[in-house]
Amino acid sequence: MCVLTSNPKSSPVMVVLVIAVVVVGVLGYYLGGMAAPVQTVTQAAQTRTVTETRVKTETVVPTYRPPEKIKAAFIYVGPVGDFGWSYMHDLGRRVVADLYKDWLETTYIESVPEGAEADKLEELIRKGYNVLFTTSFGFMEGTLAVAKKHPEVIFWHCSGYLRNDNMGTYFADLYQVYYLNGLAAGALTKTGKVGYVAAFLIPEVVRHLSAFAIGAKEVAEQRGLDLTLYVIEIGAWYDPAKARAAAETLVSNYGVDVLAFTEDSTAVVEYAEEQSKLGKEVYVFGHYSPMYTYGPDVVVSGQLVRWEVIYADILNKVKAGLYTTTNLKNADYWYLLNTGAVEMAAHIFPNGSVMHINPKFYNALKSVTVTDKLTGQRMSAYDLIWLRYEQMRNAPMLISFQQMATSHIYENLTSAMITVGGEPVKYPIAPVFDPFMGPLTGYKIENPSQKVSVPSGARLGHDDLWNMDWVPDYVRIIGRAG
Repeated sequence: MCVLTSNPKSSPVMVVLVIAVVVVGVLGYYLGGMAAPVQTVTQAAQTRTVTETRVKTETVVPTYRPPEKIKAAFIYVGPVGDFGWSYMHDLGRRVVADLYKDWLETTYIESVPEGAEADKLEELIRKGYNVLFTTSFGFMEGTLAVAKKHPEVIFWHCSGYLRNDNMGTYFADLYQVYYLNGLAAGALTKTGKVGYVAAFLIPEVVRHLSAFAIGAKEVAEQRGLDLTLYVIEIGAWYDPAKARAAAETLVSNYGVDVLAFTEDSTAVVEYAEEQSKLGKEVYVFGHYSPMYTYGPDVVVSGQLVRWEVIYADILNKVKAGLYTTTNLKNADYWYLLNTGAVEMAAHIFPNGSVMHINPKFYNALKSVTVTDKLTGQRMSAYDLIWLRYEQMRNAPMLISFQQMATSHIYENLTSAMITVGGEPVKYPIAPVFDPFMGPLTGYKIENPSQKVSVPSGARLGHDDLWNMDWVPDYVRIIGRAG
């Protein structure tokens, strides 16, 4: 065993040794560290807060809620006392006002000239009315302009064709009833000359007078009469003096003994009744309202409209949220005899029952024998009127297509083909008869040299009738307004 002892001479040596040991130790530590295996050290994740700003574009569709209280206003072109067009619109208003009185408030403005409707609509909107009806063809452009300005309000225009997201259109057309009354006219006329007083020769009135002429011709020619319908346009919807003057001209100067009309007064009926009192027979048909009381000796029947059928449906759907300020672009009522919105009627009794034909003329109509051109069956003119009435009224499938502009194309389809028990079956759509079925020939009103022909078997559709600008060959227009 080697023992180091304290020796002064050996102290420097010891210091050197100690230093050497330390240096070697340090070098060994670092060299050993360099040769040691690599170790992976996992550090805990650090959390930091970052604030970002992002721009996001979204389309927000406002939720529509039907008004708790519907305030409906009606604008009429004539006075409600005309007992015609405006009177019947207002009757419809009064019916729905009572039916829906829990949530409906109504008002009206009468005798508004065409062109003044925009100011009246603005006035009503300021008063809080949220469903607005305008009831004359000439109100169309003004109604559309105000509808575009007020997308929060619902608008409905009667007898027009311009629509908007918040503006629908509606009409109860009477051409089928005019045809029925034309059958009666053809059975009653002794001269073969019948007359027509027209407010304006717009498509609505043109199809009315044409349907009346077609019916009259159908019966009169079987009696050996060369039927002619004489027409005078008076240039006003409500001008009793002009309407009376036109009727007087037709009777005095052209020898007509039957009168029909499309204007808004009772003047023609009252004139015919006066002639009867003087011993001259002039038969007449009421229009829009039941006018029997104005001419019990001369009113054979008439064209009656029930606007309340349409108003009840529209307002009910507004209240239910089905019609809104954004979905009326294709809403377009085109109601015919099958809907109940129009009727053949001379009078309505207080209990609501209908006098379709004045009993005074039963025997005269039953004494005329005709042949049904569809079946060849012989029958009285009276029975032919009722046969056609039932044929046009009984079209239950048709109403499915009569409320939308996009479905009018299906209205004159005669049937759909289905299979029942393995056999093909025709399911009826349109009535089996319509006045505007070929063969028909006529001419353009503004250019009589331009002829129109509807071939046998063809049937005019909604758009053909809506834009009708021609009349049958046996119509003579003898007076134009303006």
